Amino acid sequence: MADSDDHDAIISVRGLVNRFGEQVVHEGLDLDVRRGEILGVVGGSGTGKSVLMRSILGLRRPNAGSIEVLGVDARADDADSRLHIERNTGVLFQDGALFSSLTVGENVQVPLKEHSPELPDSWRYELALLKVKLAGLPAEAIDKLPSQLSGGMRKRAGLARALALDPPLLFLDEPTAGLDPIGASAFDHLIRTLQQALGLTVFLITHDLDTLYAICDRVAVLADRKVVAVGPLAEIERLDHPWVHEYFNGPRGRAARDAKAGTAEET
Repeated sequence: MADSDDHDAIISVRGLVNRFGEQVVHEGLDLDVRRGEILGVVGGSGTGKSVLMRSILGLRRPNAGSIEVLGVDARADDADSRLHIERNTGVLFQDGALFSSLTVGENVQVPLKEHSPELPDSWRYELALLKVKLAGLPAEAIDKLPSQLSGGMRKRAGLARALALDPPLLFLDEPTAGLDPIGASAFDHLIRTLQQALGLTVFLITHDLDTLYAICDRVAVLADRKVVAVGPLAEIERLDHPWVHEYFNGPRGRAARDAKAGTAEET
């Protein structure tokens, strides 16, 4: 189900097909991500949320379909197209994917060394420190190893690395997974603050209903091997689909909605 208003789409997916042997994960999937929005991507287990993200990033070659990212064909094999997408996207994987033998600062400098090798070491360090602070970590965290950080701090370190090249497009895979409610809420607030301050477009995979209600502008629902709906939460909640009904109208969905309504009343 594509968004008909795609004139400002920073990502455009059409007719996507992903198969693993005889298993078909996506079949004719369409999706647009608008510039400047936070799009929440939801779906049951096995619907291929991470597979979709990896296809968009060029980390997996789909079986069929077209993907355009930042005006570039994401399926193109030429080095310039790949470099354009890599330099303009940041990714926070679910487990952080930090290099365990490198300090936080060294982790953040990895994309800087790859894409800006001409920068002096001192500049790279200062840029890494800036990103560490931007991600809400104390300055002293820059010299710590990932094993010396809490789970929430590792998430923020991964976010700092994702922001290293000042990308306009940010991908987050289950960013609040494993965090306690207070930590998850703080991370949600950080993402929204950064998105507004930096003008980011955010592709956010999540199971966290609180995150959807707190920061997402629109939600895309993956089911039946495609995107069955995309739109504001108020529209998605009314969708006549079994999974959507169970997900949004169960006890946790009602609690998240009530919490959002309470926050709106306070403000």
